[in-house]
Amino acid sequence: MAGGWGAKAQGGGMLLALLGWISSCVTTFVPLWKNLNLDLNELEVWNMGLWQVCITQEEGVVECQAHGSFLALPPELRISRLLMCLSNGLGLLGCLLAALGLEGWRTCEDKPGRKRRLLLGGGVALGMAGITTLVPVSWVAYNTVLDFWDETVPDIVPRWEFGEATFLGWFAGAFLAAGGLLLACSTRSTRTATPLAPACHQAPAAPALAGGHHLHPRNADLVI
Repeated sequence: MAGGWGAKAQGGGMLLALLGWISSCVTTFVPLWKNLNLDLNELEVWNMGLWQVCITQEEGVVECQAHGSFLALPPELRISRLLMCLSNGLGLLGCLLAALGLEGWRTCEDKPGRKRRLLLGGGVALGMAGITTLVPVSWVAYNTVLDFWDETVPDIVPRWEFGEATFLGWFAGAFLAAGGLLLACSTRSTRTATPLAPACHQAPAAPALAGGHHLHPRNADLVI
């Protein structure tokens, strides 16, 4: 029973981890962290990401321009770049380690302790990847809310709003954290499900006869 639950937990954890890692990579590079609709020109929609700003026109034409300087960016965008890249690397590392520790793989099959350590290491790396995804996305979202409700800015000035990448990043971080937690918890079931090696019992010695002679099974019927 424990082994079956462990296999299901590992499969579900790997699925969540892969979905979270792919979503995190998409969130890192798409320019959809913030959206801006101009009241003066409603035919244009501005989108901002960590790497570039894009303008989408009514005809479907998209023009993108990279941010000029890394040091000129706001602090939340600079740190978000680093954290998202770190999250992508940790997610890839966690998926590789966890895949080597799965029960279905024959890698280190004769060393269950090493497989559990690989699975636990992959789960920890995926959990850290989830945290490093949730932190920058939530930080940018928090600043977006502050700027949107800033009373010192006139009402005629357009306000940035949440983009699609913000919600995708939240889902990615949750998937990574949940997948890492499942994989780490599955190591307990694999530890309890590992059968113990049977103890070696030595065959009892044949009783000795008088005179120092031992009774052998082959000629036992010859002894009167």
